Amino acid sequence: QVHLVESGGGLVQAGGSLSLSCAASGRSFSSYTMGWFRQVPGKEREFVAFISRSGASTYYADSVKGRFTISGDNAKNTVYLQMNSLKPEDTAVYYCAASLYPQSEPQRYNYWGQGTQVTVSS
Repeated sequence: QVHLVESGGGLVQAGGSLSLSCAASGRSFSSYTMGWFRQVPGKEREFVAFISRSGASTYYADSVKGRFTISGDNAKNTVYLQMNSLKPEDTAVYYCAASLYPQSEPQRYNYWGQGTQVTVSS
């Protein structure tokens, strides 16, 4: 069992930056690929980025590539999402999740956090 808790969401103006954190407890998250997803009301959950269990590989959705950076700290059991050059369309609830395999399909992730709201004003 893995328990995930996100933090760091908030309100920011377009062009600004936010950093999200996801703290894991339970089984070490170094056993899992860690992903970030986002969701707005009425839409499906959308893949944002993942980082492999070793940290050697990362993968991003085209919509955030070059603006967002995912990283992890195994010693702290924490994964981060640095979000720069934010746009109003980045507004969503952001979730972190854990999967045994590197993948972008949300239905293949086993554990989820409760989510943190990110709002980007124009």
